[in-house]
Amino acid sequence: MNYIFAVLAGVLGIVIGIAVMVMASRSGLDQSRNEAKSILEESKSKAENILRQAELDAKQKALELKQQAERELKDQRNRIQQAENKILRREDQLSFREENLAAKEKKLDEQVKLTDDKLANIRRMEVDLQQRIDSQIQVLEKAANMTSEEARAELMEAVEKKCEKDIAAYLHEQDEIAQEKAAANARNIIANAIQRYSQEEVLERTVSVVTLPSEDMKGRIIGREGRNIKAIEQATGVDLIIDDTPDVITVSCFDPIRREIAKQSLEILMKDGRIQPGRIEDVVEKVTRELDESIQKYGDEAIFKLGIGRINKELVKLIGRLRYRYSYGQNILEHSVEVATFAGIMAAELGLNQSLAKRAGLLHDIGKAVDFEQEGSHVELGARIAKKYGENEIVINSIESHHGDVQTTDIIAELVSAADTLSAARPGARYESMENYIERLEQLEKIATGFEGVEKAYAIQAGREIRVMVHPEKINDITMVKVAHEIKDKIEREMTYPGQIKVTLIRELRVQELAQ
Repeated sequence: MNYIFAVLAGVLGIVIGIAVMVMASRSGLDQSRNEAKSILEESKSKAENILRQAELDAKQKALELKQQAERELKDQRNRIQQAENKILRREDQLSFREENLAAKEKKLDEQVKLTDDKLANIRRMEVDLQQRIDSQIQVLEKAANMTSEEARAELMEAVEKKCEKDIAAYLHEQDEIAQEKAAANARNIIANAIQRYSQEEVLERTVSVVTLPSEDMKGRIIGREGRNIKAIEQATGVDLIIDDTPDVITVSCFDPIRREIAKQSLEILMKDGRIQPGRIEDVVEKVTRELDESIQKYGDEAIFKLGIGRINKELVKLIGRLRYRYSYGQNILEHSVEVATFAGIMAAELGLNQSLAKRAGLLHDIGKAVDFEQEGSHVELGARIAKKYGENEIVINSIESHHGDVQTTDIIAELVSAADTLSAARPGARYESMENYIERLEQLEKIATGFEGVEKAYAIQAGREIRVMVHPEKINDITMVKVAHEIKDKIEREMTYPGQIKVTLIRELRVQELAQ
């Protein structure tokens, strides 16, 4: 019985527990529903707030864009208005100019008409005057019993004979005075400068010739269908001349730098043995880079050798480029160093600025570093370069005046001109082909023998002196001075030559008698 009650009590407890659990679950579910409902309402409220804020932001952004567009439109309208005002002012100016131009044209027409009237009046006066002169000439011709041409010729001959002796004597006197004043000092200074400078003889270097190890190398340089030679010419900018001359190739180009690059590149390619377009480009690029370094080094060495102060780096490079430039076979860098040395020595003798004289001498031919690339003479280009890099006015004037194109403004410029002549005229300084040399001597002798009274003429000292033998009966000692000046002037007008040419006239009168 107790057992049954115990079982019933257990079952009842279980039922009550289950009922409690069900009631608790329902209570939690209701609570969850309430929380979810609360969250949903809160989310809905936040979404509405966000939406309202987005609408406000959008309206604010639209307002700002509208204001910005209005400002830009206003600025654009202002610019357009300013442009219109400017155009209106320009139109007013053009109208004013047009009115002035019309007034000037009218005034010019009046002046032209007045000038035409004056010219017509002058022509009438000229005709009347000529008629009077002709009538007077006829009267004079009848009185003098000779024509006007005969009278003019006789008068001119008389005046020429009277003045010839006076002019020749005056020229002779002035020459003697000038020579007495300048000869001694100039001779000593120039001789001292030449003696103190150790000169070098210059060999011919007018073309670049590459020596080949064998005749087969020509074919390798040309390459299949000429691709190698085309690659070399395209990379260096030169022309390769391959002819029947054995074991040589001639490099032709107006630019000496390119010619040197091509020559060195060919020598490296032949030594290496790999001659193909790709290798050619690499070698040319390497040689170009090394040559730029060499050019800079040559410029630095020249400046260091002369002891000149600081010079612009680009100007130093231009000085180095002169190492590959030649004139009549004379290396321009060596010539410039030589001129600088001569000018410095003479400046020191005269108590002038030796460093400035050297600087002017070194830079006097700097235009030849670029005259094969730019238009203009080397004098114009050199002066332009010196001005560009802020050189002294004396240096610029020395460059401009060393060929007599511009008047010298300082004695240093005169020294540079004299040093340039010394360097160009010394033995071995310059080279001429045999044909040009013979032609120059023949032209020199032809000019001298073209004067009346000249018997013979001989060009000596490699064309630097012309000795003229004259007839003693036709030319006396006084008129010799006049003839010498005329020969000198004609040589300067008609010939191109390096250095100077000395004109010497020789007059000898021999009288012989035979005693029996």
